[in-house]
Amino acid sequence: MSLKGKTAVVTGSNSGIGLGVARALAGAGASVVLNSFTDRDEDHRLASELGAEFGVDVRYIKADMSSGEECRALIEKAGACDILVNNAGIQHVAPIDEFPVAKWDAIIAINLSSAFHTTAAALPMMQKNGWGRVVNVASAHGLTASPYKSAYIAAKHGVVGLTKTTALEMAGLGITANAICPGYVLTPLVEAQIPDQMKSHNMDRDTVVREVMLARQPSKQFATVEQIGGTAVFLCSDAAAQITGTTISVDGGWTAL
Repeated sequence: MSLKGKTAVVTGSNSGIGLGVARALAGAGASVVLNSFTDRDEDHRLASELGAEFGVDVRYIKADMSSGEECRALIEKAGACDILVNNAGIQHVAPIDEFPVAKWDAIIAINLSSAFHTTAAALPMMQKNGWGRVVNVASAHGLTASPYKSAYIAAKHGVVGLTKTTALEMAGLGITANAICPGYVLTPLVEAQIPDQMKSHNMDRDTVVREVMLARQPSKQFATVEQIGGTAVFLCSDAAAQITGTTISVDGGWTAL
């Protein structure tokens, strides 16, 4: 489908899943606003290159997703927001009784509260146009749990709940809200972890991926950023106009267990 004439704001999108989603939306003809907390020449160059590749307007706007004010300012600076993809996130692993309070606060702020602030700022723009798509990148951990990831799992469960509430409040107004729940996705960050896992487990690459990293993913295959991007584009399509308030798992069967 064509998203020409639509503007998409994708948080946390100068690498990984966010960049994959931004590329897919640009490929469908949308103007795109990239975002992260840095403000480097390479961030703006990435936007220029993406725009040139797909022949659409792509800008980069710095905003720290741990700040509610900056989250809302991102939407204001974008000037338009027909499609909002809340993707920004961080992770920390520790037992609950040892979990650093500062890490808890940061994860809740960036992974959950940022989605509230950007959504609150974007919905009036969508309502004015009578059309909008909110796509929240949650996680398989928004539907299930693992030990030692209390803040991340609490935040991602919260994102799923926020998604449902947004959908109900916007029902009948031409605005949908859905959450994509990926399992393990092969991003540069994940790829960089594989050599250390191979060393610590004394396994070859294929074995450590299958038996360690993808132990809970029945397909034993990573999802790709292109698959997440394609799912986001589908949720923006007319075919998905009555899909709202739900989760779409892209997890190789993880949450079917």
